[in-house]
Amino acid sequence: MQAIKLATVHDLLQRPDERVELINGEIVHRTLPRPEHGWIQGTARAELDAFTCRSGPDGWWIITEASVAYEPHQCPTHDLAGWRRSRLPRLPEGPIELPPDWVCEIVSPGHGRKDTRDIPLLLQRHGVPFYWLIWPEERRLVAHRRDGDSYQVVATLDHTQPARIPPFDAIILDLGYILVGEPAVREKGPGSSGS
Repeated sequence: MQAIKLATVHDLLQRPDERVELINGEIVHRTLPRPEHGWIQGTARAELDAFTCRSGPDGWWIITEASVAYEPHQCPTHDLAGWRRSRLPRLPEGPIELPPDWVCEIVSPGHGRKDTRDIPLLLQRHGVPFYWLIWPEERRLVAHRRDGDSYQVVATLDHTQPARIPPFDAIILDLGYILVGEPAVREKGPGSSGS
């Protein structure tokens, strides 16, 4: 019986293709994002911009396509990940070796197992406090908070209303805009009809 050789972060970095990641010792190709995936990733990042503009202990680095080297055989690329600047004062070159404070995965067809099982288990082992999952087709966001050694669901939301979601609950996120491209609650402007 021949032993299976697990790929390492070093092996990953030798690959010329940037659309790969290292999951459980296997270098896997990431799917080509669909338009709704790109929209959600961009609008979620934009909605959280207030946190990236802050310097000092309250500021965040919020990065799209963030490669994190958690272990020698684990270097996923998260759709969105955030680090408090108090923990990560400067962005390093290459994969980040410090676990993030928050991760958000946009579940892609064919990657549901990775996003809903493999990644949460990895994040739990490394003490990542917050993990969000977004299902574009269902227009749904599920937010998790680490409680002890496991994640607990703190919010299950859809696109129909704005919400405050930890760890970014200092602001109201417009989930309609993020998930669908339409504001969740339209305000009546001057000259609009209605009683």
